[in-house]
Amino acid sequence: MTQERPAYYELGYGTDFGLTALTERLGLPGSDAGPAAALACAEEIADGSEGEEAVELGEDARRLLASELPERTLRTVWLASTGNAFDPADHGMTCRAWLERISEVSTARLRRSKRSYTPPPVRPVRDVGPCQAVVAELRATAPALSGASVLPDLVDALEGVVTGADGDLGMRLFLRALKAHVVPVPYEQYQRLLALGRRFGFPPGAVHDGLHIIWPQVGTSREGVSGDFGLSQLARLFTAGWHHRTPRAAVARAVTYDGYERPPGSEAAILWEDTRRMLDSGLSDDTVTVLWLAATNRGYNIDEFGVGGREWLEQVVDVCEEHLTAVAPAYLPALSAIVTDTGDAVLREIRDMAPLAAGKAISPAFLLLEGAAVMGALEQVVTRVDPDLGFRLFLRTLEVLQLPLTEERYARYEALGSRFQYGEDHLLFSIDHLVQRG
Repeated sequence: MTQERPAYYELGYGTDFGLTALTERLGLPGSDAGPAAALACAEEIADGSEGEEAVELGEDARRLLASELPERTLRTVWLASTGNAFDPADHGMTCRAWLERISEVSTARLRRSKRSYTPPPVRPVRDVGPCQAVVAELRATAPALSGASVLPDLVDALEGVVTGADGDLGMRLFLRALKAHVVPVPYEQYQRLLALGRRFGFPPGAVHDGLHIIWPQVGTSREGVSGDFGLSQLARLFTAGWHHRTPRAAVARAVTYDGYERPPGSEAAILWEDTRRMLDSGLSDDTVTVLWLAATNRGYNIDEFGVGGREWLEQVVDVCEEHLTAVAPAYLPALSAIVTDTGDAVLREIRDMAPLAAGKAISPAFLLLEGAAVMGALEQVVTRVDPDLGFRLFLRTLEVLQLPLTEERYARYEALGSRFQYGEDHLLFSIDHLVQRG
């Protein structure tokens, strides 16, 4: 974060905030365009998080008021950010007067919590590096943005905010203008905008939500995946306490977890591939059931509900295909090549941990599942399905059984994870706590 400000995501924001959250609300279809309704909307935003969100709203308004930007510039960026939905000039106000009203709303809400509250001096973000980067993105988008908007000199006005008022707010007003005018953003530029947003401390949703991104073709690449994925991640979501009306609804929710850096449908494509491989392998129904029960820590006991392991995986495949048809209709699921030269290494790791697993059980107080049986099923996945999937399910089993790991073993797992192109947090958030260090 710039200038020692706390990152906005650290303050609890998951989407847009402050003045740009207000302009987004005002630009929604069907919103009342009158000043009373607009002011009520500002009051509602200021009241968010028990009044804490008034801080960002008020400071945003005061950053613009403290600048020397001309009225024409302020009105242009305001109209662009709302999609021309609310023009203060139509109601006899200058944009500066309207921003003063917003600042007053913020101050009034904060004084409800602390009577002596006085707005502090504004802290404009003028860091050269991030500001120059925003200007570069503005200029790269200038032809498309200018073509989509009827506002004259919009790009110059946005650049004026970045360089003459505040780089942080200028970046968010730029994003709002792109969203309000449905400007197509190439995936490569979107990645740059995400990275730039992180420099300002924005939550990813503040960049992603509402942006018209030109995504690449859906696939099974691990790019953008930091933690677990596919069938092993789905099993993790079915541990005790999962909250969905039906198991199928839980899968339908899981396939939407593409994150902010992957094309819509990516998680469904990976899960489809994992599940399809298991079904095509000829693994017995009992083996598939054991693997599922182990990986979920008996969080969803398909055996108790009369559902066979293979039958359950067929349902998972159906959900994946339904989702892909909806979000990526041109994508045809297909199995990619397997990384086969890792099979022996994965088998060695499973067999190395087998003696420890033999003394453990999953759900020992309820329909006990022996650790040895799980390890035998994992070996079948490695030899008959896919070493990659076998390794991910093995890591998940270690987590469920809480088996202690040496630093040497963990280092080998990291090396294998690198060969499978796992993200840097794959092991960190699953088994790192099991390592006995020092």
